[in-house]
Parts: sequence; structure tokens; C-alpha cells
Amino acid sequence: MDDDSDRLPAGQRATINDIARIAGVSKKTVSRVINDSPSVRGETRERVEAVIAELGFTPDPQARGLAFRRSFLVGMIYDNPSPNYVVNMQQGILDGVRGSGLELVVHPCNRQAESFLSEVEGFVVRQKLAGVVMPPSVSEDERVVALLKAADCPYVRIASVSLDEPERMVVTNDRLGAAEAARHLADLGHRRIAFISGPDTFRSSHERGAGFADGLAEHGLSLDPAYVRRAAYTFESGVEAAQDLLSLPAPPTAIFAGNDEMAIGVMQAARNRGLDVPGELSIVGFDDLPMASRVWPNLTTVRLPIRDMGRMAAEKLTASRRGLDPAKLNQPDVRPNLIVRESSAPPRN
Repeated sequence: MDDDSDRLPAGQRATINDIARIAGVSKKTVSRVINDSPSVRGETRERVEAVIAELGFTPDPQARGLAFRRSFLVGMIYDNPSPNYVVNMQQGILDGVRGSGLELVVHPCNRQAESFLSEVEGFVVRQKLAGVVMPPSVSEDERVVALLKAADCPYVRIASVSLDEPERMVVTNDRLGAAEAARHLADLGHRRIAFISGPDTFRSSHERGAGFADGLAEHGLSLDPAYVRRAAYTFESGVEAAQDLLSLPAPPTAIFAGNDEMAIGVMQAARNRGLDVPGELSIVGFDDLPMASRVWPNLTTVRLPIRDMGRMAAEKLTASRRGLDPAKLNQPDVRPNLIVRESSAPPRN
């Protein structure tokens, strides 16, 4: 190897072609090693990496791109327990890529799994993605962002607060919507008001909780810790949390659930106890999924335009393909707003 390396003129910087020649492999193989592709055999990888280390080779962005020729696929990487949210998000992304020649491929994952990052990396590399849309809570994981940047893979994040450059963000302002829910219940006259939060690993859980507390404070109310339960953004966890709250000596007269899946779980728990909704218990959700207007009573909820959010993210991701600057797209701010239906009313006493 020393003899091969001496073939470089003194002071000349090694190129990817030099690495390939000295290691006895193709330029594509060197590029795959540089991009950590899982398709390179261990022995070959070690040989190429040894040459790279010996020559002090630093790949430039063009070299990194050789093994990462883009496909016509946009990825959606998500860790969200609400199937309705996921379906609406997918529909929005499909709206945004329509006419661009791109197709959508999805990757469900578990952020708590030890294999989470390696599986995401394998997905991005194998599919040679043209870009990635990340809904919460994957969008909040800086490890994934670092991985995508290292792979030179474009991405757009959807999150309740701004976490990145504007061209890489769709901000949903969840805190403002939760404050509206609190004002609504306080205006109705409720004072024993409970909150069922989503998972601690979701930024939206914290933003919605903080916004709800803000709205109550405007009416001189505070969120009593005895009336707060943490759940999992699922129907079942909503049922369980509501059963616990409704078993209190002085049960709440109103419950704000951090998403519609849990809010409908609260409805089920109320039915199990024979409670009238909204006569004996008012319920408010968040998201305004299609099911919110199909259950009875129809659910009062904070509307978050999930399908539009997916479309906006996809439009930002594909802007450069359409000759547009993603930072200058004329997209409206996402503003949650309260949709009052039949599940909320003044308390009876």
C-alpha cells in the first residue's frame, strides 16, 4: 500500500479516483464506503478505509453524492401512535408531491428502540431518498437530523415550534390552539378542569400542556396537578386516564385531551360510568381528525390542518425541483383554531 500511495505526486491531494485505484476497487465502491452503505462487504470496507486514513482523504460533497444517486422517492419517517394522524399526513404529502414525478414511501419506527437510528439510516441509504418529511416526534430528534445532513439528504420537519431554518420547517403552533381550548372551557364556567397529556417524548405534549395552562391563567385559573394525567396519544390510554380522573372524590367537570384519539377514549370512559356528555362531563380534543365529527356527541376539538401540513412540507421539499426557493414559498402560517361541537357545555352545578 505504501508503494501505491507513493504514486501520488508530492503535495497532491488524494481524490476518490486515487482511493479506488490504490484499494483495487471501483469508484462506486469507494463512494459507498464514504456514505456508510450497508451493501459493502466488511473486508472491502476495511481495505478502502485503510487507504482513506493513510492518505488523509476528506471527501467533498460531490464524492459523497456518487453512491447516493437520488431515487424518485420521498420518505416519511414517523413514530406516532395515532393511525388517523398518520393517514392524514400521508394524504397531505401525496398532495404535495403530485405532478413532481416523486412517490411516497413510509417508514414507521420506534424512537425508544436501540436499533432506531441504524434502521432509519438503512432506510434512507437503501431507498436513496430524494428527501424526507418528518412529522412529530421524529422531527424533534436531532440525531435523525444529523444523520440526514451527513447523508446529504434533504428534509423538512413538522413540529409545534421552530427547530430549524424556515425552509426546513412547518411550524404548527400547538400552544396557541391549546390556549383556545382552555379559554372555551373557562368561559363555559368550568372550574374543575383536567388535562390528559400525550407522551413525554413528544414536544407537542409539553406545548399543548403549556398552552392550556396559559389559557386558564387568563381567567385566573391554574391547572391543578391532581387533575393532570400523562397518557400515550392512544384511545386505550385515554380510557385509562379518564377512568382514573373520574374516580377522584371531586371528579372534573371538563377534560381536555391532548389529541382526538384520547378524547374519544374519554368519551368511552364516561359512557362506562353512565355519565352524560356534555351534561355531566365536557370533553375537548386536539387535531380535528375526521372521526371527531363522526362520533356522538360530535367532539369539540382544536383543528390542526394535518393534511395541509403534510402538503406544505412536501411542497417545501420539492421546491427546488420546481425551480423555486423553499425559503420564499408563499405558505400561510399554521394556526390551530377551536371547533365547537356538541361535546362541551356549561357545567350543571
